[in-house]
Amino acid sequence: MKRRFGIDIDGTVTCPTTFVPYLNEAFDLDITLDDIKQYDFMPLVTVSEKEFAAWFKKMEPVIYSKSPLAAGAKEILKSWENEHELYFISARGTHLLELTQEWFNANELKYHDIHLIGSHDKIQAARKYDVDIFFEDKHDNAVNLHEELKIPVILFDTPYNQEPIPDGVIRVNNWQEANEWVRNWIENS
Repeated sequence: MKRRFGIDIDGTVTCPTTFVPYLNEAFDLDITLDDIKQYDFMPLVTVSEKEFAAWFKKMEPVIYSKSPLAAGAKEILKSWENEHELYFISARGTHLLELTQEWFNANELKYHDIHLIGSHDKIQAARKYDVDIFFEDKHDNAVNLHEELKIPVILFDTPYNQEPIPDGVIRVNNWQEANEWVRNWIENS
C-alpha cells in the first residue's frame, strides 16, 4: 500500500550544514553546525535583521541551487519513489519553485509535487496532500504537525532542535534510521 510522505527540503533532504560556509564567508565567522543552537541565524551575526534579510534574499538562489544532499538522502528517497508518494513541502518562497525543481532534477530525485509555502506553517499543505507521515528538521514544525494532524513525524537530529519531543515525534540521526523506522511502521500498521 502506497503511503503519502510529506518531506521538508532544507536541513532534511539537504545537509543541515549547507548555510555554514556562506555565513562564515559573508559575516567573517568561524562557526560549525554545532554552533547553531537555534533555527534562527540572527544570534550568530552582527548585522541588523534588515541587513541580514537583504543578504539572505540575494544569496538564497545561490545557496539553494548548490545545496548538498544530506548523507543517505538520495538512496533512501530513490528507494521510496516507486513505493510511496513523495510530497516535498518547504518554507522556501514560491519564487524559488523553478530553481528547486531544477535542483531535484539535477540530483535525480523524483517527486509527486513540490509545494513552496513561503512560511514555516506546513500544516495546511500537509493536510492538503493528506500525508501519512512527515520528515522535518525544525522542532516546532515537527511538534505542531504531529499534534495537529496526529501523524508520526520524523525529526532529523541537529544542534538547533534539541527541545523535548512528544511521543509521535521520532528523533533520528540520519536517513538510514529514518528508513528503518518507516519500514517498521509500515510493517506494523
